[in-house]
Parts: sequence; C-alpha cells; structure tokens
Amino acid sequence: MGTELDRTDMRILRHLQRDGRLSNADLAKRVGVSAATCHRRTERLFRDGYVRGVHASIAPEHVGRGALVMVGVVLDRSTPESFSAFEAAIRELPFILDCHLVAGDFDYFLKIRVRDMADFNRLHGSQLIALPGVRQTRTFFVMKEVVDGAALDF
Repeated sequence: MGTELDRTDMRILRHLQRDGRLSNADLAKRVGVSAATCHRRTERLFRDGYVRGVHASIAPEHVGRGALVMVGVVLDRSTPESFSAFEAAIRELPFILDCHLVAGDFDYFLKIRVRDMADFNRLHGSQLIALPGVRQTRTFFVMKEVVDGAALDF
C-alpha cells in the first residue's frame, strides 16, 4: 500500500464501494473536490491497491445459479504441501466463488453457486470429493441470504 489515506480518500472509497459506476464528475461533486483532484486521487487508490476492481453484481437466479451452497472441507493431512495442492486445484474450478482457509472444525470453507441441488450433487460427486487431499466435506444449503456482499465498514 502507498500513502496513508485522508478523509477525502476515504469518502472516495465509500462512494465507489456503493456505486462503482459513478462518473468522475459525479464522484467529485459528492466528495467535494474538483474533477481533476478526484481523478488523480482515484487513480492513486487503484494503483496503490486500495481498490481491487469494479464489478457488476449479477442476480444469480437470473443466470441459472439460484442455489447457494456452503461446503466445509477437511483434508486428510495438515501439511503445507497438502494445503498447496488443494488450493491450486480449487482455483481451477469455475463454480467456486470463495475459498477460505479457516480455523475450527474444517480446513476450508467454500462458497458455491449452482442451479439446484441436483447440480450440486453432480459437482460434489465428480469434482469436489476428487480434489487432492479431501477426506471429508460437509454441505450447507443456504435457505435465505440475509446479508450477502455487504459494504466494508470503514
């Protein structure tokens, strides 16, 4: 990371987080700086890695991915090599939205979007349990998404 953020930088980040499609002119107006200042600061925030990207939030049910599934994964060994092999393989699976190394009952927690339970059953049987080092999985079908993709509070 680059320089320390001031109030203006923080305001820019908050507005971009809420609406990444804001034009530079609109963003500058909301933050209370000139368009040139806003552009320069926004470019720096991207360059220094404060903003990872700007993405559209797609409605999963409209693209055939209405079922959300969380999967806890336990590996057969807790070694750097087994973690590395699992992580390399999981990155190749396009249906994995998130993969987190966690402490507790599981080694990893996965977030997956699928069409339906049958779709997940197919993926689980053919790809998930075949991942390197997987000893056990535990599946949680999400019944209701209460908070998903909330903005960072800073």
